[in-house]
Amino acid sequence: MSEITTKDIIKLRKLTSAGMMDCKNALTESEGNIDKAIEIIRKKGQVVAMKRADRETTEGLVVANLSPNGKEASIIALSCETDFVAKTDGFIELSQIIAKKALEAKPLNISELKQLKINNLTVQDLIMDKIAAIGERIDVTYYEFVSAEHVFSYIHQGNKIGAVVGFNKMVSNQQTGKDIAMQITAMNPIAIDKNDVSKEVIDKEIEIGREQARNEGKSENMLEKIAMGKLNKFYKDSTLLNQEFIKDNKITVRQYLQNNDKELSVTVFKRCSLTA
Repeated sequence: MSEITTKDIIKLRKLTSAGMMDCKNALTESEGNIDKAIEIIRKKGQVVAMKRADRETTEGLVVANLSPNGKEASIIALSCETDFVAKTDGFIELSQIIAKKALEAKPLNISELKQLKINNLTVQDLIMDKIAAIGERIDVTYYEFVSAEHVFSYIHQGNKIGAVVGFNKMVSNQQTGKDIAMQITAMNPIAIDKNDVSKEVIDKEIEIGREQARNEGKSENMLEKIAMGKLNKFYKDSTLLNQEFIKDNKITVRQYLQNNDKELSVTVFKRCSLTA
């Protein structure tokens, strides 16, 4: 068995970001073979992940990546257990690498995203390596890809919440696109317009409206009218184009868009939040 030197331990630490004792133990187990030691550390990272599978990942980063032509975007959430880890350079770099790869490869879902390879390692391998290094649960908890004629993103300060939004045509005023992405981030609409709300959601809101009116002592013949009024209020609060514009509550988002370009409309949006 070859002697394990401090130089070997430091070298392995640089390659894996694992702790000094973890590196020493891996080198001892592998009899000084660096490649085998790396494999041992990575396998132990999987063990750590399994042990921490029940731990909540309520911290992390939301990251969006836009293509150079402005027509595509990816948005991911890389989650962890503590805000301290979320602010480390290694975690920030990993989140950016994953978002960039997602934009490049356009996987259909998180499972496919985790199997993408980056420098001969899958995204899942990179996550496991980071878990082994810090001993904290990490996971990709959100991913979406959007494509449109012009895409914008907005990530709120602290990278805990953000959105990407696509338009039907190129947006001449860049601020308009940014404002709509900010609107989505702040106001959390469930759909673009009334017609985009599912029948299931509509039926549920009508039933809630009827029950609320009934509990308020309203007569049975008034319940339907009251419920429809509450549904319209729901549309105003929860559909993007009918919401009050956050920068000017005297107009709706629809009016704001028409004031900038009468032909401009939103075709898609995705919103990600670590806090809700």
